[in-house]
Formats: sequence, structure tokens, C-alpha cells
Amino acid sequence: MLLEVRDLHVEFRTREGAAHAVNGVSYAVDAGETLAVLGESGSGKSVTAQAVMGILDMPPGRITGGRILFQGQDLLRMRERERRRIRGAGMAMIFQDALSALNPVLSVGDQLAEMFVVHRGASRKQARARAVELMERVRIPAAAQRVRDYPHQFSGGMRQRIMIAMALALEPALIIADEPTTALDVTVQAQVMELLAELQREYRMGLVLITHDLGVVADVADRIAVMYAGKIVESAPVRDLYKAPAHPYTRGLLDSVPRLDRKGQELYAIKGLPPSLLRVPPGCAFHPRCPMARDVCRTDEPPLYTVSGSRGSACHFWRECLDG
Repeated sequence: MLLEVRDLHVEFRTREGAAHAVNGVSYAVDAGETLAVLGESGSGKSVTAQAVMGILDMPPGRITGGRILFQGQDLLRMRERERRRIRGAGMAMIFQDALSALNPVLSVGDQLAEMFVVHRGASRKQARARAVELMERVRIPAAAQRVRDYPHQFSGGMRQRIMIAMALALEPALIIADEPTTALDVTVQAQVMELLAELQREYRMGLVLITHDLGVVADVADRIAVMYAGKIVESAPVRDLYKAPAHPYTRGLLDSVPRLDRKGQELYAIKGLPPSLLRVPPGCAFHPRCPMARDVCRTDEPPLYTVSGSRGSACHFWRECLDG
């Protein structure tokens, strides 16, 4: 297995108390596989990814339990110097906001070339040539001329392609893409996702795709893990989940996606707001918003029940949910 996250716990210390951002998350990704991690803002998706990458701000963040195994090595037991060698060469991350992730005072060519100078010992000339190759690989027109341009001179879609090029530079085994299509129009979203899928097949990378948009992952993911209030509430192969969700929260997310066969109908929205991570409700954290909630949901926290094979649902009434 390429990456295994086992019972990961992350909290943030605040003046009001400890916010349990990640509360027992487990998932796995193999080479060539795409895992989509879905959920609303604040569900713990990005914090989990930052813990895996080793870029979590500590303090105020703190990993309080669990293991992160990358190619069999426990990352949480490594020294920072060892983890730094893995970042970029073993695993890389595509960030949500390319404009803020890129250095505004360096050309994109210099930022791409730095990867080869630092990690591969390349000369400046060799590194610049590789930067042009990467820009061409992610389909940036006139790459040899644009390699001297600065991030603000590119469109949002082109900046995201540069972020993908940086992630691919050292041919890592795993890429984590954190909301890579946020703020892009639908056409550019499709182009970026198609490019990611093509490059993943070519390099046979594992891909963890973090998003809140079910429409984005339908054609690219192999498996989906749905997060709510710091926990995985459903995990399933993508086709099974779209065909018949086994958790009311997943069903709510699917019903919220605009559909052509519902033209003229009011768009569905899940009632209420996600809970504060400082004060997560007892029992099932989703019960205040759940149309299926009963007394047991308010008192007993559901485990991740086995639905079938590798499919799981953290709902006491997952059978009823499957029946629709």
C-alpha cells in the first residue's frame, strides 16, 4: 500500500478549548488509485492532508494519535530532515489557491527550476530547461517564452497548471490535490481534472483529491471517503456511492448537486450548519441536521459499520438509507 492513514487525531488549542479537527480518520491509497475526500468546509479534509504532508502548523495544531504510513514508513516517527526529503520527491501537494501558493516576486521558471537545483543537484541551465519541459507537459502555450513570466501574469487556470507542474517535477509516488479547481469556471475545471487524470495514468501515481464538489470527482475517482465533523462517515467505491449512498449526509450532498432532470425545481440544501469542532454534538454529529435522526442517534456515536466488502457507513440506519 502506498499510503495508509490509521486512526489519525489532530486538535487545535484555542482560548475556548481544544478543537478536534480530525477525530479518528483512517484511509488508504495505492499506486495508480484515486481517492476523493469529500465534505463541507471545516470537516477536516485539508487538516488531514497537511498532517500527511508534514506541513501542519504546530502550534496551534497538534497530532494527538494515529499513524501515517508512506511506503511502509511511519512518517510521524521521522525527524523533520527525513520528512523534508520525502516532500517533493516522494509526495507532493497541489494547493487550493495557486496565486497565494506561488512566490509573487520570482518568475514561474525560477520556482520550477529550484526543485531540480535543490533536490537533483542540476545546474541553473539544466533546471531552466526542465522547467520549460514541465510547462509544456501541462500544456502552457509558448512555454519557452512564458518561463520568465511572474504568477500574476497568468490566468487562474494557467496558475493551477503551474502548481501541477511543480507537484510533478520530481515524479512523486503520491500527489495530494487540495481543492485544485476552486474558483475556476466549469470549462477550466474540466480541463484541469482531465490533465490530472492523464498525468496520473502516465506516472501511475496515487492521488488524494480533496474537494466539496461531487461533480468534480465523478469521472476521476476510484473510491470516495466522505468526512463530517472530523470523521469519515462513509467510504465506498465511487459507482456504489453515487448509485446508492449509505449515509444521510452523503445523500444530502448528492441531492444538492444541480441536475438537468430537475429543471425548474428548487435546489435542495442540507438544513443547518456544520457543528463547531469545539462543541461537537453527542451521539452522531450529523443528527441535528439529519432527516432520519432518532433517539439513539442523539446518544450513541455510530461506528463505521461494514456495508459490504470495503464499503462502510457511520449511520445506525444505513440499511434504510440504502433503500432510499
